[in-house]
Amino acid sequence: MHNLWDAAEAAHYTDDLHQRVYTSRLLGREQALVLHGGGNTSVKSTVSNIFGEDEPILYVKGSGWDLATIEAAGFAPVRMQHLLRLAQLETLSDAAMARELKAATIDPSAPAPSVEAILHAILPYKFVDHTHADAVVAITNTPDGRAYVEDVYGDSIVIVPYIMPGFALARHCAEHFPREAHAGTIGMLLMNHGIFSFGATAHESYDRMIALVSRAEAYLQQRNAWHISLPPAAPITRPIRDELALLRSRVCAVAGFPLVMTTHDDERSLGFARHPDIRTLAQQGPLTPDHVIRTRRVPLIGRDVQGYRAAYEQYFAEHAPRSSQPLTMLDPAPRVILDAEFGLCVLGRHAQDAAIVYDIYSHTIENILRATALGGYRALDAASLFEVEYWDLEQAKLKRQGAPPEFAGEVALVTGAASGIGRACAETLLKRGAAVVGLDINPEIEHTFQQAGWLGVQCDITNEAALFETLEKEVRRFGGLDMLILNAGIFSSSRPIADLTLKEWQGVLDVNLNANVTLLREAYPLLKLAPRSGRVVVIGTRNVAAPGKGAAAYSVSKAALTQLARVATLEWSRDNIRVNMIHPDAVFDTAIWTDEVLQSRAAAYGMTVEAYKSRNLLRTEVSSYDVAAMAAAMCGSLFAKTTGAQVPLDGGNERVV
Repeated sequence: MHNLWDAAEAAHYTDDLHQRVYTSRLLGREQALVLHGGGNTSVKSTVSNIFGEDEPILYVKGSGWDLATIEAAGFAPVRMQHLLRLAQLETLSDAAMARELKAATIDPSAPAPSVEAILHAILPYKFVDHTHADAVVAITNTPDGRAYVEDVYGDSIVIVPYIMPGFALARHCAEHFPREAHAGTIGMLLMNHGIFSFGATAHESYDRMIALVSRAEAYLQQRNAWHISLPPAAPITRPIRDELALLRSRVCAVAGFPLVMTTHDDERSLGFARHPDIRTLAQQGPLTPDHVIRTRRVPLIGRDVQGYRAAYEQYFAEHAPRSSQPLTMLDPAPRVILDAEFGLCVLGRHAQDAAIVYDIYSHTIENILRATALGGYRALDAASLFEVEYWDLEQAKLKRQGAPPEFAGEVALVTGAASGIGRACAETLLKRGAAVVGLDINPEIEHTFQQAGWLGVQCDITNEAALFETLEKEVRRFGGLDMLILNAGIFSSSRPIADLTLKEWQGVLDVNLNANVTLLREAYPLLKLAPRSGRVVVIGTRNVAAPGKGAAAYSVSKAALTQLARVATLEWSRDNIRVNMIHPDAVFDTAIWTDEVLQSRAAAYGMTVEAYKSRNLLRTEVSSYDVAAMAAAMCGSLFAKTTGAQVPLDGGNERVV
């Protein structure tokens, strides 16, 4: 474990709280210490209250903040005296504890204090650091974990048996820590959970954390249980998009809502999925109870989703407490799937959630194998995991989250997404929670958006092989396809039929029509499996109803595309796939409307460019985002009972009306 302390950098953080911010960020840089919000830190200080009195305060990491990016505002300032009095109570429910912690916070706008705030308060040290270090949890998740811990640390730390975080843990430590600690104590280890370090300064506490974790890593290295290798595993090369989409569909059916599914077939993921003892290794439970909400208790091995559901329902029935107010079961769908062919599939309500699950389970794989090499992997018992999974505070957190975005867990593919209407459609769908795959011939498409839910693919849609490859990539990344926005198109130079060459004619038809035939055909098996039914939106044109002079190729290709969409409407309704069309006009903020095209179209009507741009009945401007809003509406609940519609979006055109 590398010590990242930099004296010059640290000098910019002058007071206790900002020193706490600095070393917290150092811890947050190391995924082997804290992973996606895990761990917490604190510092004890004093503030002058409204009466001018110095009041002892605990600044403890607030809920929702990540150590890697935490700022001073991310620490909740809580009255120390109140925390110490709470620690003296014999009993206190965690729900009551959470209310007391918030009530004792001196700033109403501060985040909710960590549930371990009382524990931080009772430890008699100015700075306290807590991490879920990989090496520590690997050692403790073994049958002889406590003996190994004593071998690593001797009497330099206090060892605490596993107790669920919250008041019970704080109360235990308040009673036992003073008896077991001594002048040489530099840390505390919670079995199956993590490790604490302490210090008089932020630097000292941080240094001790790095030293404690380094000792655990060295212990594993000495026993050939640190660097773990798996037999080489080659990914399958045949197309699997239909199989992956079917698997995602089955999981979503069990969950009751759409989920994004990302497939990883790197050597480690495949090697673990193909491990001869995979069922023994992977079916015991997560590394720490903190992971159970995101990854569920155990992964699905193979593809028997209904079997997993039945096992989860039995697990719930065996451990749910019998009371007058029974618990409501969480959705019984897996979030991790290990399959010998696919590798590792991870699921989440958003692409970012799936990415977090992957990070967590990647660490889980490494540390299960380390624990196995050390003496055998043994996770917490199912009852303890259930207690965390159905913890009152976790249930309250889920309720506070409210309804997810409209298209959470769904996947859209948009053609021509680098600019204009396509880009606006992609951005609108991303903002509404969808994962979006954008296709464009422009290489800039790969960097159009920077977020986990975006996959930009440079693709010539007239190249059939490229479309096959793109769909395969799309399904491996997000699991399936729910919405298809056919937007890509070209408008050749204005030219009367008498001067139109077949080459120019064919070039327009290849992009505007033939490519869409291929894409519809190949997308159909995926759209059939969409959890909320497939949706197709075709971006047509006013020229379908009112063609223009000099635009034969464009008008005919779009009219043929509209007819194709109408046939798809008839054929695909049995699969509950909706197909609707938008016919925009005068959308001039798109790449298709170059100065040359504008001038030629205006000239064809004997108008100036400015007059041509404002020729609709409402004398209004239609933007790309107006079209995108309509496309999103057609994919949403507003159009749930509409298919085959052709909606003009043109400000009113007298030739169409």
